[in-house]
Formats: sequence, C-alpha cells, structure tokens
Amino acid sequence: MEENKNKKARKSVGRKSKTDPAVYRYGIKFNSQENDKFELLFQKSGMTYRARFIKAVLLNKEIKVVKIDKATMDYYIRLTNFYHQFQSIGNNYNQTVKAVKTNFGEKRAFVLLRNLEKATIDLVLLSKRIIMLTREFEDAYLIKKQREEE
Repeated sequence: MEENKNKKARKSVGRKSKTDPAVYRYGIKFNSQENDKFELLFQKSGMTYRARFIKAVLLNKEIKVVKIDKATMDYYIRLTNFYHQFQSIGNNYNQTVKAVKTNFGEKRAFVLLRNLEKATIDLVLLSKRIIMLTREFEDAYLIKKQREEE
C-alpha cells in the first residue's frame, strides 16, 4: 500500500503528452513531374521538414520562399569588405595626423597634412562613386528583378 502511494506522489517522467496529438495520417503519391515541382517548391520554402511544408500548403498557412541571388550576394560581400577597408583607412588617418603633429615641425607637418588632405579628397570622390554605382545596381538589377517576380 505504502509503495503505491509513493508511486502516485512521484512526478511523471518524460515528455508531457499533448492535449490534441496529431494522429491522423494521409498518404499521397506523385508522378515524376509532380515530384520535381513539389521538391522545387519545398526547396524554395526553406523549410526543413516536408510534412510541415505540406501542412502549411494545405491549411493555407504562410510559406516563406527564400531566393538567394549569387550576383547580389557577391556584390554585397565585396561592398562590405570595402566598407571595412574604409574604416581601417579612417583609423590610420587619425593615427597619421597625430603622429605628424607630434614628430614633425610646423612647416613639415603642414606639407604632409596637405598631401594627406589630397588623398582624402580622392577617397571621398571614390566613395561617392561607389554610392552612385550601388544605387544604379539597385535600380537596374534588384528592383527590376522584383518587378519580374511579381
């Protein structure tokens, strides 16, 4: 008797049972063309489980389709790397100005800083060109691609 009371007093072990478990099962068969189309849609959805994808399609849930464009990704990666290089140049710029001021006389520092200023103007022009090219890329390629998909 005492053992039965102890067993009931213990907490249950393991996973809690669901209030409404999914126990109804359906089977479907595809021919090769239907299967190819299904697999393509499944891959575009980015989902991991086919069963969840099928349920989402049948029950009109929202399905996310992720498209990765290699050219856009490559451009984005290169632009990000370029941005990091610009940050490095900015850090070096500050260090250079500080070193010039402390290590050289006033006239020599003025000449060196003038040369640095010219290089900085070139960098500003280059960054404006990059921004312009990026906007052209977005207008010509990304927005055009979005219109085609719609």
